[in-house]
Amino acid sequence: MKRRRLEGTLLALRRARESPQTEESRQELHRVLQGEGCHAVARAAAIVGELGMDALVPDLVAAFPRFFDGLPRADPGCSAKTAIVEALRRLGHDDRALYRRGARHVQREPVFGGRVDTAVDLRGASALALAETAGADVLVDLANLLADSEPPVRISAARAVAAHGRGTGIPMLHLKVLAGDTEPRVVCECLLALLRLDPREELPFVASFLENGDEAAEAAAVALGESRLAEALPILRAWLEPARRRGLGRAALLAIASLRRDEAVDLLLSLARDEEPPTAREALAALALVGNDPALYERARAAVETRPELRDTLARAFGRERP
Repeated sequence: MKRRRLEGTLLALRRARESPQTEESRQELHRVLQGEGCHAVARAAAIVGELGMDALVPDLVAAFPRFFDGLPRADPGCSAKTAIVEALRRLGHDDRALYRRGARHVQREPVFGGRVDTAVDLRGASALALAETAGADVLVDLANLLADSEPPVRISAARAVAAHGRGTGIPMLHLKVLAGDTEPRVVCECLLALLRLDPREELPFVASFLENGDEAAEAAAVALGESRLAEALPILRAWLEPARRRGLGRAALLAIASLRRDEAVDLLLSLARDEEPPTAREALAALALVGNDPALYERARAAVETRPELRDTLARAFGRERP
C-alpha cells in the first residue's frame, strides 16, 4: 500500500475524528491502522479508543505486532504500540497475550551519552490493561512489573494491583512496601493501593509508617491524603505535632489538604487562625491546594483577618493582590 505524506494522513484523520459515524471515516481509520507508519497509527488508535469504535478492534490487534519488527526505527518511542494498548484498554478488550507482550517489551534507543528505555509507558499501560481483564493469573505479571528496573513502571504496577481489585494482591503489596524502594512514590502507590483494596484492614498498616520519620512516613502521609478516607483525618491530625518535630509538618498539612473533605478544610482554617506564624503560613499554602475557589479564599481571609503578618502569605497562596 502506497503511503501518503504524514501531513496528509493526519489531516485525513482529523476529518475522520470530526465525522466518526460515516463509512468513509471508518475506512480511513482502517486504512491507516492497516499500513501507515507509527505516528499515524498512534493517532488513529487514539481516535478509535476515544470514540469507542469497537468495530476496529481487529485492526488494532492486527497492527500491534507490526511495530515489533525493525526496531527502533519502526516505532521510535513506542508511540504506536502504547497507543494501541491504551485504545484496546479503553474499549474493554480482553487480550492477555497482547498485553503481556507489551508488558515484557524493553526498547533501548540511543540518546546523547548512552541509551534509554522508551518502552516505559508501554509497560505501564500494559500493566493496567492486564489488571482490568480481571484474570487471576495476571498477578504474576504485575508482581514482575513491581520489580521493573524503571520507577514509572513500578508505580503503574502498584496502581494496576489496586485496579485488579482482588485481595489476593495485598500480600505482594505488603512485601514491596516492607522491602522498600529507591523511589518513594512507588512505596506511596503501594500503600494507596492497599487502602483502595481494603481500607478498614489496611489503614493501621499504612498509618504505622508515620512513626518512621523518614521518606516512608512521608509516603504514608501522601497515601492517606490521596485515599480521601474520612478515617484518615484523625490519624493525620494526631501525627501533625510529631511530624513538626521531625521536619515533616508541611507534609502532614499537604496530606490533610489532599483529603478534599470539609472537615479537613475546617482544620486547616483553624490552624491558620490559631497557630504560630510558621504553621499558619503552611496551613494557608495547603488550603490553596484544595482549590482556588473564591468562597474558600474568603473563608481563609476571614480566618486570618486579625493577623496582619499573614496577609502577604494569603495573597501569594491564592494568587491575589494584597488589599
